[in-house]
Amino acid sequence: MGAAVAACAATNAAAVLWCEAGRSPASVERAAQFGLTSVATLAELLDRSDIVISLCPPAAAEDLARDVAGHPFDGVYVEANAINPERAQRIAALLEPDADVVDGGVVGSPPVGGKTPTLYLSGAASATERIEALFAGTAVQTAALGTQVGKASALKLAYASFQKTSRVLVALAVGMAREHGVDQELIEVASRRTDSYLAEPQYVTKTAERAWRWGPELEEAADALAAAGLPPEMLRAAASTLARWDDVKDASELTLTDALDRLAQP
Repeated sequence: MGAAVAACAATNAAAVLWCEAGRSPASVERAAQFGLTSVATLAELLDRSDIVISLCPPAAAEDLARDVAGHPFDGVYVEANAINPERAQRIAALLEPDADVVDGGVVGSPPVGGKTPTLYLSGAASATERIEALFAGTAVQTAALGTQVGKASALKLAYASFQKTSRVLVALAVGMAREHGVDQELIEVASRRTDSYLAEPQYVTKTAERAWRWGPELEEAADALAAAGLPPEMLRAAASTLARWDDVKDASELTLTDALDRLAQP
């Protein structure tokens, strides 16, 4: 997602930089694929940038923000990770008043192959307008939700809590049906409803491949539910289920049988 979104920003930016230090070979390959300009250190990146977009696994969001806070940066910092609103507000407090912090949340698939995700934004109007201008005319659509940091994160997690948990329930339903030899009949029943995720069992493998990052997103959503006085147990259970697939990160060769076997016998 990060590299694809950055490539879209290149349409209206003078340059799009990324810091290679500490990143994996796969990240290096993606950055090269999307034509991003590498810099050696975070200090150099911040010195040359007016806008920073943080789009990384949820667990790393605050560590990255603390690293940025350790350097002089007075531009716009877009906190675009799938984190709960309280964490977004902590990051804003960490970086302000030097930087203008915009809360962001990407809903949709990476902007490649005709996909057009929406980057929801909340924060000071002057800052969100700069981000809207950055992505104007690109595959990344933008939508401002107001000035309160946390709104965009709340929308992202509210959507993710439904969409991702629904996919986990499909895997469990198909796994149960397969155990009793009625998985094809289950799919046939579900296919009579065109809006049912259950009619798309092939997506179970994609769910497994993405479990390493979906699980932490659901933990963030569970924290947001708890903060709102709502029961978080369902989302924590879904995150625990996804953890059974942690060792198949981005395993594109995974089959449905493999994914269900791993779910039953982690």
